[in-house]
Amino acid sequence: MNPAITNLALSLGLMQVAKKFDFEDPTVLMAVRVGYVASQLLCVGAYYYASVVIKRKNDVKVLKYVEPKAPMQQDPGAMITTTNRDYDLGETSKAVRGVLIGIAIMGVMHLYMKYTQPLFMQGILPIKALYESKVLQIHILGRPATGDLKRPFEQPAGFMTPKKEEEPVAVAAAPVESKKVK
Repeated sequence: MNPAITNLALSLGLMQVAKKFDFEDPTVLMAVRVGYVASQLLCVGAYYYASVVIKRKNDVKVLKYVEPKAPMQQDPGAMITTTNRDYDLGETSKAVRGVLIGIAIMGVMHLYMKYTQPLFMQGILPIKALYESKVLQIHILGRPATGDLKRPFEQPAGFMTPKKEEEPVAVAAAPVESKKVK
């Protein structure tokens, strides 16, 4: 199922559940805060563990692909040559950055603007995002990197993104010798 649709359905359901809680009660508020912090720590910990597993596997198979062009730009994407290890570490880094940006936004919304309902929702939605993460599916759940999990990962279409015209080019080659860093 499309992740955007499931996120929308889950968000609407969580909003209805959140209406049942009395966020003015200090014990409820503290429980929601603890749940939020725990889910964010779980996310960061899972991505950290995935990066350790990726580094341990050290998959140096060459991956060549055309970088998707930026929205609203005419320039075609550049040809990227990397390894599966570096590609997966880059995707993990993007995911951690997304989690940290979400924490910063929730910090402003909760601590400065005093919103509590989004805190409840953002304590649950990242767990779903963890399960849908392609890097975690490959390296933690042990699923093969074929089909939807084939690198380079297909970027989900955004609201203003036009329909895809061409498939990304992915070429697998022989392993590259790793360089020793002094």
